[in-house]
Amino acid sequence: MYCGEYEHTLDTKGRLAMPVKLREGLGNNFVITKGLDNTLYVFDMEEWHRLEQKIAALPNMSSKTVRNFTRLFFSGACECECDKQGRVLLPATLRRHAFLEKDAVIIGANNHVEIWDAQRWYQYNEENSANMDEMAEDLGI
Repeated sequence: MYCGEYEHTLDTKGRLAMPVKLREGLGNNFVITKGLDNTLYVFDMEEWHRLEQKIAALPNMSSKTVRNFTRLFFSGACECECDKQGRVLLPATLRRHAFLEKDAVIIGANNHVEIWDAQRWYQYNEENSANMDEMAEDLGI
């Protein structure tokens, strides 16, 4: 399980330092792809393979929604690894998707990690934190 919130800055080459606690769970190789809400999703290889199988089982030839999601999700995916300083190079296409230019927030989101543009995360957090009690009630937590 991934949890926590970490603030980091992208360097001029588009590299982002991954927090040690998250790197330990992700392992040497992991997958980064386009996420929902204009974020990036980071999956360890085990979770990535589970997700691949789940999506492969969907009726992609007959469902336009499945075809469109599959194209967008997998076309942005890249297998990555951290360099010796713990940084990962984020491809330009993924940085554009998530509006990442300088400041980023990396969050643990249970079975995956998310990378957010810092301003977008702060705005999202502010807009949704007030509803956390209601969300918990709706989910029966």
